[in-house]
Amino acid sequence: MSALAHSRSGSGAPLVLLHALGLSRASWAPVLPALAEHFDVVAVDLPGFGDSPPLAEEPSPKALAAAVAAFLDEQGLAVPHVVGNSLGGWVALELAALRPLASLTLLSPAGMWPGDTPLYCRVSLRGSRWLSVHAGGLLSRAVDTRVGRIAVLGQTHGRPTRLSPAQAKGALRAMATAPGFDAVLAATLHRHYAADAPFTAPVTVAFGDRDRLLIRRRYRRLHELPPDRRVADLPGCGHVPMADDPAAVAALVLASAGRGAVATG
Repeated sequence: MSALAHSRSGSGAPLVLLHALGLSRASWAPVLPALAEHFDVVAVDLPGFGDSPPLAEEPSPKALAAAVAAFLDEQGLAVPHVVGNSLGGWVALELAALRPLASLTLLSPAGMWPGDTPLYCRVSLRGSRWLSVHAGGLLSRAVDTRVGRIAVLGQTHGRPTRLSPAQAKGALRAMATAPGFDAVLAATLHRHYAADAPFTAPVTVAFGDRDRLLIRRRYRRLHELPPDRRVADLPGCGHVPMADDPAAVAALVLASAGRGAVATG
């Protein structure tokens, strides 16, 4: 497929950012300035989201990872650091099985459940999609206020008032207009991440203590990850933590990439 829609900023070692289901590369905006001070940051719209066209084939996480791998080849990004949030974390893990990566930072990664996608997650995601499509105007007006941002975005963000009204509206618009949302959600329902192929990139995984989507420990099984993984907490953060605490997320990425630099140095 053609190169995925993306934005690029900063200089240094390449760092690729992969967003959550229903969002776009714009979700990384709160942490981009800090990351661009240290990296050549490439924020990508996954196929079917933002400005990237959907895949012609079933968009499973492995297929999405293959599309990202092709994009990396097109861009000449041989061994980048990769950060993935939610679905993006699952895609990052599948990507690590396809090609060398310098490091992996997983923020509330999806797919770490034992069988099918949990019913609670399915209902929550379908509900968010339905509301964004059918009540988008009402929700857009609501997020002009602090109370409205809490009500509308409180499930995905631990501190939704830290989003500006414009950022909140952008998130709602991304959810409502993503042409690949339904197909990608359907492609994940009867799948989970399984470490079929070993990889050597160091892994750091973090969950926010206000994550209201992956609320149960059995949604966060980590035994499929390498034994030397590092697990971190993001206090005050939700499922999409970048706007909740940009400094903490940037520091986590920097430390994780530092492990990768040591491993490959």
